[in-house]
Amino acid sequence: MVTKLLFIGAGRMAEAIISGLTEDENNGFTRVTVSNKADKEKLERLKHTYGVEVSSDWKTEVNKHDVILLASPPHTHNELLRQLSGMIEGQFIITVAAGIDPSYMEVRLPDRTPAAWIMPNTGAQLGQSMSTFACGNYVEENHRKILYKILSAIGEAEELPEEQVHDLTAITGSAPAFLYAFAEALEEAAVSYDVSPDQARKLVTHMLKGSASMLERGESPQTLMQQVASPGGSTAEGLKVLEKENFGSLVKKAVKATNDHARGGKD
Repeated sequence: MVTKLLFIGAGRMAEAIISGLTEDENNGFTRVTVSNKADKEKLERLKHTYGVEVSSDWKTEVNKHDVILLASPPHTHNELLRQLSGMIEGQFIITVAAGIDPSYMEVRLPDRTPAAWIMPNTGAQLGQSMSTFACGNYVEENHRKILYKILSAIGEAEELPEEQVHDLTAITGSAPAFLYAFAEALEEAAVSYDVSPDQARKLVTHMLKGSASMLERGESPQTLMQQVASPGGSTAEGLKVLEKENFGSLVKKAVKATNDHARGGKD
């Protein structure tokens, strides 16, 4: 199947997907075009680095492509979809914007337009994203093959109903920022004990990497905590402070605030 892919937007996530796709010579895309109105220097860099075609006017490219990936902020989508609706003829429309689900797109696009929503995270830049995605009512098997090719270029993926993708936006999409905030606090604590910032970064980074590897083996967070924190020991005292300060509740509040904002940021 001949597949031509147009990116509307050239931000970090667009580049992550492009990078992953171009590493696979058999990615199935005969043409990849990236459009960005504001940053011509970035377009030239993407062209030089990945060998993609570039354009400063996506409207001139729509009818030349059968897959269109929207990589612009959520608040741009209402107008963007309105403009697209008068231009497309059966193209597969995909978005990576938070809060923009297939139902939202379907009511703004021509009847029976195949639409999908993917929610990657920052790990996509290393091919290590854990993405969630939802498909609209008119996505068929050929569209799914295209979608899986895009998703596999940036890591792992899990298909869910769109309501669950909404609910898990903060868990898979935004929570890396929460983790980085935690890492920053640990680094600052380490530096307070007279290690250098570089040493602190190394200590914290490898601790997090090893801890994640333990979770990957399939053991529960509770079991792993018990392995580290012996009753009455030093780690247990630290965990008591986190419990006293409602660490778990605070994380859940951050998740809710993230999801509430994502749902309300479409227009």
